[in-house]
Amino acid sequence: MTGAICGTGACVPARILDNNEIAKFVDTSDQWIQERTGVIRRRIAVEESTASMAAEAGRQALKEAGIRPEEIEMILAATATPDHIFPCAACEIQERLQAVNAVCFDLNAACSGFLFAYQTAQAYIAAGMYKTILVVGSECLSRIVNWEDRGTCILFGDGSGAVVLKAEEGRNWISAAHSDGKGGPALLCTGPNAAKAGKEGNLPGQSVDWGGSAEMEISMDGKAVFQFAVRKVPEVIHEVLDSNGLTAEDIDWFILHQANKRIVESVAKRLKTDISRFPMNLQEYGNTSSASIPILLNEMNRRGLLKKGQKIVMAGFGAGLSWGAAVLEWGI
Repeated sequence: MTGAICGTGACVPARILDNNEIAKFVDTSDQWIQERTGVIRRRIAVEESTASMAAEAGRQALKEAGIRPEEIEMILAATATPDHIFPCAACEIQERLQAVNAVCFDLNAACSGFLFAYQTAQAYIAAGMYKTILVVGSECLSRIVNWEDRGTCILFGDGSGAVVLKAEEGRNWISAAHSDGKGGPALLCTGPNAAKAGKEGNLPGQSVDWGGSAEMEISMDGKAVFQFAVRKVPEVIHEVLDSNGLTAEDIDWFILHQANKRIVESVAKRLKTDISRFPMNLQEYGNTSSASIPILLNEMNRRGLLKKGQKIVMAGFGAGLSWGAAVLEWGI
């Protein structure tokens, strides 16, 4: 059995923050940001939360799939910015959707999160454990961005995307995933405990407080992350193509994590594939981490660009360092 996508959904905050507004509080400009990243604007959560956006994206996906919430057997939430450490975001999504029969847990692989969650769901379906799974990527990255750091605050945005996978007879495509912990310092999100916790841990009487996401902060070696992505993403795409007996010419769409326009263009060039098969929406939303692939999938689906039988490669990459790719055949 394989998990076929039978519904998609997405939700982004109402608040739009464009490059000109960012230029009012950091030393940058719209031209500088666009030339280096391709980002023009991004969405910032004000009233919305990681769970509320995820639930709305899930609701849309369920509606398109024609599946009632109580039919969902598992909810996988990929997020690095849950509203709470626990209960997990997936349980909050379950409650909001009233998906009372779903087992729920979160998966944090940062920008690779949705791809890894998708692979996890496929493994559960292939094993015969579950037949109907909701996979969500949802982030409120604006909570952990240092808005005085020009190198990172220009990149990120908030949003959520979701897909419903339903078991059906079909080919089990071979996917790939990798991690390199040595590269972890290139992209970090640290909190107060990282600096305060001693070797004895947080014992009674110690003053080691958990400040929550408001006191966390992203730091990034942009050059190192760029070099990692343009090297490893083409490699892992070639890996999944070879594993499945395919070539780049067999693929209709390459849906990459939306981190940076120059990364996407570099991957297309290294694969010797026309950039027209690498859709992008990062100009509108920035880097939404685990949400970027499902948001783009949903937009393409709603615009009628995805046709039944088309072959798609999804590729995620980011903190960890982590990266991976998967092949799917569009079935809606």
